[in-house]
Amino acid sequence: MKKVSVIVPVYNTEEFLEDCLNSLINQTYNNLDILVINNGSTDRSKEIIDVFVEKDKRIHSFDFNSSLGVGAARNYGVSQAEGDYVYFVDSDDYIGKDTLQLLMDNIGDHDIISGKLVNTGLSEEIIHNETQEIDMKLYKKKRKNLFKNKSILNRLISMNFIRSNNLAFPEQVEIFSDIKFIADILALIEEIPYVKQSVYFKRKRNDPITNPSLIQRSRTDKIKNLTKVYMEAKDKYSDIPYVSTYLDQQLLNYYRKTITVHFKNEDNIDISFYILSNAMKEIDSNFLSKKSAVLKREIKPIIENNINKFKRINRQHHRLRNIRKATKSKKSLFLQLYRSFFVKSKMNDKLVVFESFLGKNYSDNPKYIYEYMLNNHMDYKYVWVFNETGKNIPGNAKQVKRFSLAYYYYLAKAKYWVSNTRMPKSLGKREGNVYLQTWHGTPLKTLVFDLKDIYSANPNVKKDFYIQTRRWDYLISPNKYSSEIFRRAFKYDKTMLEFGYPRNDILYTHNDKEKINDLKAKLDLPTNKKIILYAPTWRDDEFFERGKYKFTLKLELDKMKESLKDDYIVILRTHYHIANQIDISGYENFAYDRSRHDDIAELYLVSDILITDYSSVFFDYAHLRRPILFYTYDLEKYRDTIRGLYFDIEKEVPGPLLKTTKSVISAINNIEELNKEYQEKYEAFYNKFCQWDNGSASENVVKQVFHS
Repeated sequence: MKKVSVIVPVYNTEEFLEDCLNSLINQTYNNLDILVINNGSTDRSKEIIDVFVEKDKRIHSFDFNSSLGVGAARNYGVSQAEGDYVYFVDSDDYIGKDTLQLLMDNIGDHDIISGKLVNTGLSEEIIHNETQEIDMKLYKKKRKNLFKNKSILNRLISMNFIRSNNLAFPEQVEIFSDIKFIADILALIEEIPYVKQSVYFKRKRNDPITNPSLIQRSRTDKIKNLTKVYMEAKDKYSDIPYVSTYLDQQLLNYYRKTITVHFKNEDNIDISFYILSNAMKEIDSNFLSKKSAVLKREIKPIIENNINKFKRINRQHHRLRNIRKATKSKKSLFLQLYRSFFVKSKMNDKLVVFESFLGKNYSDNPKYIYEYMLNNHMDYKYVWVFNETGKNIPGNAKQVKRFSLAYYYYLAKAKYWVSNTRMPKSLGKREGNVYLQTWHGTPLKTLVFDLKDIYSANPNVKKDFYIQTRRWDYLISPNKYSSEIFRRAFKYDKTMLEFGYPRNDILYTHNDKEKINDLKAKLDLPTNKKIILYAPTWRDDEFFERGKYKFTLKLELDKMKESLKDDYIVILRTHYHIANQIDISGYENFAYDRSRHDDIAELYLVSDILITDYSSVFFDYAHLRRPILFYTYDLEKYRDTIRGLYFDIEKEVPGPLLKTTKSVISAINNIEELNKEYQEKYEAFYNKFCQWDNGSASENVVKQVFHS
């Protein structure tokens, strides 16, 4: 059996390295020589490598005190390799378990074979390969898709081919060294077999702020690296048409996809233009003549080294692109009006715009701040943003539909924004605008920059979050514990309002029998039975699409009804991220779905017991000092795989962790005994997380933000 040398350069990838190495040692093709080049890592990467070296004798590690760069590390790996074939893996990626077997089975007499490259933001355990009939194609060298991407990843290459042709990666650049290596290969081969079932998972990092991959470095640096590699390869292969075309295509692809965006800011043009100009002069004129008129018009002044002409054309093209975008939808048109006109009008210092949970309802901290200002007859005008207007709210606030023309107009005019979730990234914050971010809970689940990986449909969530949080002027914190996490996890360094949550004021001002009965009547709930509130959160790995999560009800309502119907009813309240409605048909007069009720604080007040899981609702509910049960049927998966938690839920929460409906029913039937059992723990929890609220948070926040 022939041996495959797998070369893995490593630099500070402790979060991903175990996934990578596990995917290699678990290959079905096991005659491997795994060379791990520790490229001067300063994190725990070396410790992880050492563990794997002890675990698997096929792994050999090489340590360098300073970073060689990816190209140099790969070259060193090749020099030490003993295999018949070489295969390159980046240490933050991983491969399917049959990837190398499929490549070896199909390479035959060829010097190189390719597999499929899949971009993903997910971890290894989330991906499941399906067995498919093997589909092997043979690509000739003149085909456009012979090397349609610029990566050497998921290519199995004959070691004899590399050494006999003295192939090596350029070492003077950090990124794009693959392009030169591929150009060298293209000049030598006639055809490449391709097996799409052989899969390489290229991880798209979701933390380009604190832990960027090489490809997430500054665009100016990337332009310098790309043009250097391009010019050297072009000088060598300008007389080989299909290699020259490949190089030209890589340069133009990068220009269209990345540099045009980079050049929206004219300061970036000044920095990068002349670097790019020298490279563009090398593009084959016949190749360029076949491109679009718009692209040729942009490229011409770059080739001519005429920066002023390029800036003029660049502005014109961006205006045309904006017009085209605006005509695609009303939302795009309104956004262009916001950017071009509305934000240039005079700001209204007495106008406040409120939004809660992305316009879904009238609730939470924004509601109570608004009502305090309204009840105290403050001299302001108010706008509320909703997905559907016509809400029955107090006062004479103007209601506007989210993403309507009025929405953009009032956001541009208002001095104050008050929101409990992030505002759209596309909304630029104008000078003088004050953004009060109230947030919406004490963190239990790991947040943003404390997350190693994010299993959602949007791998750019960390970058987007960072951009959006730069706009916050004030952030409300409910307790000291939250302040510490918010500072770190949001990278927030402006004013923290440490008064407790305005939404909890009602838990102090309305916690009496008469007001609670009024709320029960408002909610159409019986007054002769005790109430159980079930408020679960969503699961990051269960979603329909970006931002729309699905939820499967695991609590068995039939068993609950059978045992508890004489004394209790159940209110269901799912998280606002959950898109599907819970079906409770057949449980009339026992189960009530109040997921669409705007204000969960009112549900807290009417309930006698809370059942939750990893939702932060129990932090607020604890202000009432009422029993809390934790239905954590998937604790190990949620804590260890999906999201991660900030504290040890098994030790710190003020109630029992329950895995089955039967145990939930038993806990409810023995609630008095549980109260006594958890009394000391509850008191410690209350003192840690409820120490700031006293019913006056709204007042304190308003005085700080609107009277300062």
